[in-house]
Amino acid sequence: MIVLFNKGLSISRKDRIFIDKEYMNTMIVIVGGLGILVVIIIMVIVMMARSKHGNASPQTRAKHQDLLFKQASKRLEQIPRDPESLVIVGDIYFQEHNWNAAFKTYEILVELSLTNKDINEFQSQMRYALAALELGKPDEAYKALILARSLQPTDFDVNYNLGIIEFQRKNYEKAAHTLIQACKQNPEHPQALRYLGDSFVNLGKYKEALPLIRKAIDFAPTDKDCLYTLATCYSELGRIDQALSIFLHLRLDPVLGANACLQAGIIHITQHQDLNAIQDFEIGLKFEKTGSPEVMTEIRYHLATVYLGQNEIGKALNLLERIRYDNPGYKDVSALIDRYQELNANKNYQIFMLGSSADFIALCRKIVLSYYGQSKVKILNITNRSEWVDISTEIESTKWSDTIMFRFVRTLGSIGELVIRDFHARIKEVKAGKGICLSCGKYSEEARRYTEARIIDLIEKEKLMHLLNTVDARMNSSTAIVHK
Repeated sequence: MIVLFNKGLSISRKDRIFIDKEYMNTMIVIVGGLGILVVIIIMVIVMMARSKHGNASPQTRAKHQDLLFKQASKRLEQIPRDPESLVIVGDIYFQEHNWNAAFKTYEILVELSLTNKDINEFQSQMRYALAALELGKPDEAYKALILARSLQPTDFDVNYNLGIIEFQRKNYEKAAHTLIQACKQNPEHPQALRYLGDSFVNLGKYKEALPLIRKAIDFAPTDKDCLYTLATCYSELGRIDQALSIFLHLRLDPVLGANACLQAGIIHITQHQDLNAIQDFEIGLKFEKTGSPEVMTEIRYHLATVYLGQNEIGKALNLLERIRYDNPGYKDVSALIDRYQELNANKNYQIFMLGSSADFIALCRKIVLSYYGQSKVKILNITNRSEWVDISTEIESTKWSDTIMFRFVRTLGSIGELVIRDFHARIKEVKAGKGICLSCGKYSEEARRYTEARIIDLIEKEKLMHLLNTVDARMNSSTAIVHK
């Protein structure tokens, strides 16, 4: 046994080892406690410093920022591509929405970030892209966003802004693919949902677009663009009443009113509600100053066609002339003008082509009664079909008498052999000696060949127009009507 003396006390070797262990454990606890205390003190100091800046007045913060900006700018005068100074001024430019200066600054930082790893390359690319978008430079923004996505492919802002650019370029497939990624990262972003829905609409995928647009409206119920797109989806999916309700609601909107009036009017045309369609289009014309030229032209064209259907030829021609002035070659406008100017100038021609069934038959009777001048005419029968009117007569002149069958075909198009064959059958049925077919259309070659060996006269537009122009005068001198 080794014995040690200390003030009259002796400690064995075993007891000394035990005391050394206790001493070490105590020192570890003390040192650890001191370390934790130091960390706490540092955190308190940092928090106090942050609190001090956070509680500073806007004037104080502005002065501090101005100081940083001046110091950085001064250093940039000496070292134009100093990274730290560029980061400071770039951040200030960006926060203050000084897009032109921010664009130029981050353009340099993007270049430097390729070799300087202390510069945040992703942030530099993103801010360069956003500044470019604000300045109307989508090509520069697109390139930067592509590089930013290679660094952080799941970032919402990257995918959202890339999707918007693709949408504006009408690359709807690419826009949809990118915006799907953005919506996964932020499924409650109204604009991302709307643009994704619009992309699907432009791809004709209305079923896929519908839930997205509805969801976007839930988050942004005042978004009129979403409402318009929702109505478009309803219309394309056959839910016409829901679509019409929204279009009518948007008719007076200063931005979307013209488009809404156009769509509401088209729906009313398909529902044969011409008066409602006219009202829609007339409201739409009030957006002359704000509506796009293309939409205004469409409104005028559709309104003109409805007016033609209502025999308001003068109103229709005014609209068609305006369309031809603004947009020469638009659809069949020139042909319509040529056709209906003649109709507008000739009342009988207008009745022949567009008049009611009763007015048309009355005009045909007048032509029949005056066709052979002073001859006596007895009308035996009138048959009214949707395509034509047949009138069988007995004609008696000073030199001859016979049964004559007239057919009036109401068309400007081609008249084929089948119509003439049917007419010939009717002639044989009533045992008429001759048939006369009158139309403003053109007879096909087959129809003409069919009449070569048969007693059928084919009267085309030129001669018919002469009859229409002179029928009233001829009627005044014709023999009294005898009608069975």
